[in-house]
Amino acid sequence: MAGTAGTPGTPRVLRAMNDRAALGLLLEHGPLSRTRIGKLTGLSKPTASQLLARLEAAGLVLAGGTTEGRPGPGAQLYEVNPAAAYAAGVDVTPDRVLAAVADVTGRTVGRHELPTPGRRAAVPVVQQVTDALDGAVKAAGLARDEVHRVVIGTPGAFDPGTGRLRYASHLPGWHSPTLLDELAAALPMPLEYENDVNLAAVAEQRLGAARGHEDFVLLWNQEGLGAALVLGGRLHRGWTGGAGEVGFLPVPGAPLVRKVSRTGSGGFQELAGSQALPGLAREFGVAPVPSGSYPEAAAALVARGARADDDNDPHRRLLRTYATRLATGLASLVSVLDPELVVLSGTSLTAGGEALRALVQDKLEELAASRPRLVVGEVTGHPVLRGALESALAATRDEVFDTSR
Repeated sequence: MAGTAGTPGTPRVLRAMNDRAALGLLLEHGPLSRTRIGKLTGLSKPTASQLLARLEAAGLVLAGGTTEGRPGPGAQLYEVNPAAAYAAGVDVTPDRVLAAVADVTGRTVGRHELPTPGRRAAVPVVQQVTDALDGAVKAAGLARDEVHRVVIGTPGAFDPGTGRLRYASHLPGWHSPTLLDELAAALPMPLEYENDVNLAAVAEQRLGAARGHEDFVLLWNQEGLGAALVLGGRLHRGWTGGAGEVGFLPVPGAPLVRKVSRTGSGGFQELAGSQALPGLAREFGVAPVPSGSYPEAAAALVARGARADDDNDPHRRLLRTYATRLATGLASLVSVLDPELVVLSGTSLTAGGEALRALVQDKLEELAASRPRLVVGEVTGHPVLRGALESALAATRDEVFDTSR
């Protein structure tokens, strides 16, 4: 915005601040006229004209169409140049590596999925990542060196002290102490690494159910059960990156986790993870769901329960039991963190929609003194990938939109 009295900084810095404010408005609102940009920023018409000319010369904005529906000639509209920069995100699971490229406006322009079962022993992790990324880059019609930044999301977290992946024993090939150096050597752009559930929280905070919220928990249940903690508007990762690894959380109704290296061997994960749902189906006499993977089968069982309108229907009884199990672990989280909001995400939670949300909310209010509002995640498709793109785009925009340099 325009500088005010007492604001420190040189004219160059103030111009850069105004430039960034205008670019932010164009990203938020889409094409705007010079007059509209001036009103939104508080800049005079001559200053707004100089700003747009400067951004156009720098290749950051384009002059597009004109306003319509008013008497007289239409005003020139300006928009962010989509080709000003590109960023990429990579979402890694045990079964596949999914990569996407977005232009600086956030529009996905290329995507590629690389299935990994049966290939992992023969194809090193570095090649898996570069092959997936190159496929997305090719789909976007770009070259690899046109991508400014990549954010890679994986289960677990890379320990900032050792650089090794922790809390993700089910992701073979990703635990080499030299892996991060090898990836950095293979790719020409800056790389960042983030926990997958944290990235789902980034997506919900930027685009979905957590917009406008500074303190929230995102509970994720898909291949594994985990949480992301956003406190004061920032992700809380913990000393080793392990904050939110709630699958290990001791809970009533499940054995303690005695060996943390064994996935699903106790704790909240065994009580309410996706792997628990087939057992609940057997308990309630519900027919199994044919599926290629347990997350898909779990989501289908939850969806059946959400559609059932008879409280005595075994599918509905399964859903109520599942909701109680989820609330049991959530009660510990909200009692410690007292968040404003809890977002339910991952296919085993979103498949239940409003029906599951209401059941968990009711049970949680019985178990915890703190009573946050529960909502279902709004970012569909691949929230982790979308969060990786949003994270990469934020850093890319900070770099490319800085006109003070």
